[in-house]
Amino acid sequence: MSYEQIGIKCFRRNGALTLCAALCIFGLSASANAKSKFTVFDPAGSTGTFAWDINDGGAIAGFYEDSNSVFHGFLRAADGTITAFDPPESENTFVYGINDSGVIAGDYYHSEADLHGYVLATDGTYTTFDPSGSVYTDAHSINAGGSITGWYCTSDSDCNSGAFHGFVRAGDGTITSFDVSGDTSGTYAYSINTKGSIAGEYGDSNDVFHGYVRAADGRITTFDPAGSVNSYVRGINAKGSIIGWYCTSESDCNSGANHDFVRAADGTITTFDPPQSLGSAAFGINAKGSITGIYAVTDTDLPGFVRSADGKITTFKGGKSTSTQGESINATGSIAGFYTPGKVTHGFLRTP
Repeated sequence: MSYEQIGIKCFRRNGALTLCAALCIFGLSASANAKSKFTVFDPAGSTGTFAWDINDGGAIAGFYEDSNSVFHGFLRAADGTITAFDPPESENTFVYGINDSGVIAGDYYHSEADLHGYVLATDGTYTTFDPSGSVYTDAHSINAGGSITGWYCTSDSDCNSGAFHGFVRAGDGTITSFDVSGDTSGTYAYSINTKGSIAGEYGDSNDVFHGYVRAADGRITTFDPAGSVNSYVRGINAKGSIIGWYCTSESDCNSGANHDFVRAADGTITTFDPPQSLGSAAFGINAKGSITGIYAVTDTDLPGFVRSADGKITTFKGGKSTSTQGESINATGSIAGFYTPGKVTHGFLRTP
């Protein structure tokens, strides 16, 4: 499996290649500012490391590629110890979430076209799962209670066309599927908070994407920033604040000239751009409302950024690399992500 296939897995619903699809495909790089610490890491044998989520205790979960182009999961403990893992019979393993108890969620390929969800308990026990009828299960986020959200499809033709359904798997293993009303081009569930609210995006009958939030009782509210042509959602925090990005014309969508937004629990949407941004993508938000992501100054200069709750934006890089992706931020302001100083992608931890 290639980086290009990871890009398709992460951003298949965008259609044309956006800024963020390009970032996911090619990896990223970073030079931390003087007040922060930038720590680079890789599991043993890695030829490409993707640090995806960090919990409030400082544990980081993600995945890496080996020299045989096979992907494996990893857990980096707060003391820096890295443990690699794979569910039984996995041919490629991906990791997208870790909660504060250290329980990990992700998905794995049993064959090239056979994707299943899994949860890895702290005692090393794996539980694999699929919504009823699923032929492709993408598990993308886990909350403090062990509830997992993501999306799935029920036939190869639906998978190929992007006709996905959202799901939430409760801590007891019960799975509930859902679709946004009127959805005809796929429901994607990206993030679940401690209250069980889920944030994601869906496609309408014109293949235009919009944001939504699904409350724990199943009520769904849709939204878009003013002037949006396509809206993409990536995170929700405990207070119900939601982050993502949007574009305001088809040409901007195709070129990756995106803008960031944060939607408060009362529905108020604030848009923002890092300084000199040609296009930006917000990937993570913590309990305090701090946001991290990546943006483009030029085609070859893509720094990471962190935006505090009061709107102050700080940019960062690590070394002489040309790009850096802040993927996740915890309550202390520590950021996990990945960067590429040359041809190989590495994981990083940025502490304030």
